This record gives sequence, structure tokens and C-alpha cells, in this order.
Amino acid sequence: MEESINRGEYQPNLAKQSSLRLGGSFKSTLSGRSTPRNSPSFRRLNSGRTPRKEGRSSVGGALWFRSNRLLLWLLLITLWAYLGFFVQSRWAHSDKKEEFSGYGTGPRNTNSDAEQIQRRDLLASNKSLSANNDTDADIAGISKTINVALAKNDNDVPSHRKTSSKNRSKGRRSSKGKSRGKLKPTTEIKNTDIEEQEPEIPTTNSTYGLLVGPFGPMEDRILEWSPEKRSGTCNRKEDFARLVWSRRFILIFHELSMTGAPLSMMELATELLSCGATVSAVVLSRKGGLMSELARRRIKVLEDKADLSFKTAMKADLVIAGSAVCASWIEQYIEHFPAGASQVAWWIMENRREYFDRSKDVLHRVKMLVFLSESQSKQWQKWCEEESIKLRSHPEIVPLSVNDELAFVAGIPSTLNTPSFSTEKMVEKKQLLRESVRKEMGLTDNDMLVISLSSINPGKGQLLLLESVSSVLEQGQSPGDKKMKEVSNIKEGLSSLARKHRIRKLLPLMSNGKVASNSISSNSLSRRKQVLPNDKGTIQQSLKLLIGSVRSKSNKADYVKSLLSFLEQHPNTSTSIFWTPATTRVASLYSAADVYVINSQGLGETFGRVTIEAMAFGLPVLGTDAGGTQEIVEHNVTGLLHPVGHPGNLVLAQNLWFLLKNQSARKQMGVVGRKKVQKMYLKQQMYKNFVEVIARCMRSK
Repeated sequence: MEESINRGEYQPNLAKQSSLRLGGSFKSTLSGRSTPRNSPSFRRLNSGRTPRKEGRSSVGGALWFRSNRLLLWLLLITLWAYLGFFVQSRWAHSDKKEEFSGYGTGPRNTNSDAEQIQRRDLLASNKSLSANNDTDADIAGISKTINVALAKNDNDVPSHRKTSSKNRSKGRRSSKGKSRGKLKPTTEIKNTDIEEQEPEIPTTNSTYGLLVGPFGPMEDRILEWSPEKRSGTCNRKEDFARLVWSRRFILIFHELSMTGAPLSMMELATELLSCGATVSAVVLSRKGGLMSELARRRIKVLEDKADLSFKTAMKADLVIAGSAVCASWIEQYIEHFPAGASQVAWWIMENRREYFDRSKDVLHRVKMLVFLSESQSKQWQKWCEEESIKLRSHPEIVPLSVNDELAFVAGIPSTLNTPSFSTEKMVEKKQLLRESVRKEMGLTDNDMLVISLSSINPGKGQLLLLESVSSVLEQGQSPGDKKMKEVSNIKEGLSSLARKHRIRKLLPLMSNGKVASNSISSNSLSRRKQVLPNDKGTIQQSLKLLIGSVRSKSNKADYVKSLLSFLEQHPNTSTSIFWTPATTRVASLYSAADVYVINSQGLGETFGRVTIEAMAFGLPVLGTDAGGTQEIVEHNVTGLLHPVGHPGNLVLAQNLWFLLKNQSARKQMGVVGRKKVQKMYLKQQMYKNFVEVIARCMRSK
């Protein structure tokens, strides 16, 4: 009986056994005369109480654990998953990724300020053109005389960095005290421009023309809207938005000038962010003025162009390089991470052989090449065949588009339209903007303003354009009229075939409001004379030319000097010339203009973003019959084409004269061009083409 009690039997049994030993009386257990505490019987009776309680609790805990085993496992899995997400988040966003990955765990020194600046900037020196405004006289209190100057910008520390030199010196001293060990070698990405800019400064002269603009504040005041007010413009229902949602992209900018390639890459980054993607930008050269615009659009720019950019690109879903100049970065990225070649889409926006030569060693390694036009794609594939380069996949063609802001101001339906900013109201505001800008420039309704906005270099042909404009302004008649009179005096006995041959050599014929390039007949001269005079009831117009972009970092100093020298020799032409600084606020210039000229030479313009922007504002385009321009501009329909080089000067002058004398033809070409832009060159068309590129590049091999 005692052994059963010691093994922990239940209290009822204990009570029963105790009562039996006392002769069936409960008195001994309930009365105050109970068994003494030190007696053996008391110890036996009370010694089993605590073990019995402990046994009951331990058995209950085991039973609870067995019944809730699934819940405990779920809790453990949840904690493990949370820890994994935490580590992944720190790896993706922490500045000290080496603590997690073990990459570069060796001792390293903290770079001094000078070393950090040298690491940020490219090894190549950036020499740039700028224009200083030296006002000699005001015309109607509005226009200013331009004084073009050239500035050389090597690897000097910018002024805004010098202002905080004291604070930086303190940080430099503290960093020296903390640094230990050897300095870790870093990779530098070289980015040398093909055409180096010259540092020579031309003589100041007041006969160069008038500097006007920029007109950003005027746009904000008249339109009652500014780009800062823009919100997300992504169409969530489109395939592009669904494809890029929550994806990570790295965009490679070769520079930050206000030219086609950087602007297009900035628009792409903006759209990706708007559609819910994570975007980081790698800038190979800080040359240009788009850094503040990138900051305004909240596009993250990586400070490092080497190790940090490589590691960030490794974790991205897709790397998009926006120029052939990015070849050096792509090559070194693939050397660090060979598998990364399968996630690189190379959007090449140049069409010159020297760009192909500098990138040909990497073309076959990237996943896909993307071009802007059919002619550019054929040209690059031809060069690849000559060099026996086999591409990994067939190139895609993604033409550029008119961004939402310009389409909005032009009165074309866009994602920025609201009931208070409908297309009808924007058309009215655009007309008011046109009148205000022209008044600011001192223009009247009798002036035909021709504009050409691009970097100033030989490839853009501004000097040839000046020669054509000068021939129209100084002769006061249609270029080639004298030659045409000689042709009209040909003897009647001359055969019809010979007469057509002579006429075809001299100039394209103008008939029925169009420049006829294929149909020449014996009475074509009389038809041309019927078209060239002013439209009846209209006042004769004068020609004005506006050239941009002054202060562009892509301008070439020697070429600018040749333009200024030409204007010095032609003072009558300089009085009709305007200049405007480089700017992203170009809606006011397009609104004020009547004709746009794109005079790209050589193989022509790769595509011509400014061409479709001008057409969106209803401007006829005079362009060279080469490259992407001939794919966009339909001769005699949306504009007029002319040959490249000096042979095209006479034809361009004739086309200017023709549009100067035929306002109805200008308007008709502008209307047709605007419709073409709405059909083919708006944002939704561009990103629809990008869907296939992104899908193919992110598809598993």
C-alpha cells in the first residue's frame, strides 16, 4: 500500500487508504490532533503531493504539444520566411552589402573627397560649348544680342562642390583617421567622345543674331500647368504596365545632354517608375543639364559607374543601355558577370561607322539589339555581315514617340488630359502661347518662323541651312529663277526629251501647290509661275530662322565659329537670325514656329525625335532625303525632302521659298503630319513595341 502511494496515486485512493488504517474513522485526518509533522506517517502522506502535480502538468504539456504540433511548425516556418525576407531586403537596399555577401570583406580605406570625385567622373575630359549672354541692345525691350563664347570643362571640381570645401575637408580628416589597410582597387569606365570640342573663343561680335528664350515661365503662366504638376501617366490596363510591374531595371545613360538619346532614356525611366517598376540609372558622363530633371522625376542615379553599378545590375531583371557609347560599360559588366549578357537590351541610337567600330566587339554578346528605324537596322546588320559578326537574336525596331507633356500642350489626347484641361482648351492655350512668344521675339503675322533645334555640329548641317536661308533673304526671289529663265529661252526646235532633261537638272518643279519630282512636262514652267506668287489677298511674308541649341554640351566649337564667321560676312542675314539656349521646355518654340528644318548630313538622322515633335504641333518638315527622316516625312504630303550636302542647298532654298509664298500648303502639310503622329508616334505605340523587347529579354534561355 505504501509503495502505491509513493508512486503518485490519486488523492481519493490516498484518503480511502488512510481512513482504513485508522479503523474507518476520519477523525485523525480532520481534527487538530492529526499526525505530527515529523512523524513517518505524515511524511508518507504528504510527500506524494508535489510530484503528482508536476506529473499532471508535464503530461498535459506533452499532450498540448502533440495536439498543436502543426501550429508550431507553421510558426517556425513563418519566422524563417521573415528572416529570409529581411536578409534579402537588406541586401537589395543597404549601402553595406558586403556585410551580407562577403564581397570585399578585406580591409579598405575610406576614399578622400578628391578620390571620390575622380571616381565619379569619367577619365575622358569633357570639353563643352556654352554661350554667354552679353546684352548690347534691346529690341523693343525684348530680344538680346547674342555673344557666343566657348568654355572648356576638364575634370575640374564644379563650383557647387567648392562651396562646401570646409565641410568636406573636415570629413576628409576624419576619414583619414578611420581608414585602415590598403585601398581597394576600383574599376573605371572610360567614356571618350568621338569628336573632341575645341577650346578656342571667337571674337565678340554684335552681328551674330538675337538670343531669345527659354520660355518656360511663360508656358507655366499661359498654360496654367507645368511638368511639376504631372502625376503618374501609366495606363495600368496595357500589357507594358503588367509586364514591368514590380520588376527591377537598370538604365545606362551615356551622358545627360538635352539630346535625343538621353531624353528618350529619361522618358523610359519615368514611364517604368509610373508603372510600378524599380529603376536605377547609371550615368557614364555628367556632361549636360539633365541631372536636375532626373532628380525631379525621382530617378535614382548610382554614384558609382563600376563595382556598385555591376552588382546592382546583377540583381536587375533587365539592363537597358541607351547608346552605342555604352559599349565600354557593357564589356566590363560582362567580364565581371558573364551570365549578365543575357539580360542586356542595347537600344542603339546612333548611325555612324565610328560608333559601330567602338561597339562591334560586344554586339554579339548581348541578348538583343534595338534600333530606331528600318534604315538604321539594315545599316548596322550590313556592317555586322562585313565584320562576320553573328548576333544572338534578330534586332527589334522601337521608334521614338512624342512624350505626354508635348502631346498635351499640342492638343493631342494624352493621359494628362482632365475635364479642366481638355484637348479643345489646350488648343486655345497653345494659340495664346504662340502669340505671346512671337510678340516676345518681335515677330508679326507677316513673318514665317523656321526653327531647327539640335546640337550644333557638322552632322546637323546648320551651316548649310544658313547658306540656303541667306540665298533666299539676299536674292529676294526664288533661288534658281535666273537659271529657269535661261531654260525658258530654249529654242522651240529643242526636242521635248532634251527640254525635260535640262529642266530636271536645274530644280524640282513646283506645280499645284507641290514640288513635283517625277512629273515634268513642257508647260511646267508656266505652272511653277502660277504657284510661286503670293496667295491672292495675303501680305508678303518675310523669312526668320531660329537655331538651337546654344550652350548644349554636344556642340562643337569649331563648327559654331564657322557659323558666326558666316554671319559676320552676311550682315543682312544676321538680322533675321535668332538663337535659343538648350532646354527641355520646347513647347513654346514649336507653338511659335511655322516650319521645321532637320538638315542632318551623312547617312541622315537616325530617327529624329524633333521631327515627330514638330509634326505633332502641325508644322511641315523640310528634311534631308536620308536616314530616318525619309521614313517619317512623306515628300509633298507632310513636308519636303532635299539631298544631303551642298547639292541640297539649292533645293532647300527653293523649298523654303515655296512655303514662304504658300501658306495654304504649309497648313495642309501640317494637318496631315499631325494625323500621322497621332496614328504612329504617340507613347502607347512606342511602349507597345517595347513589350516584345522586354518579354524576349526576360524570357528564360
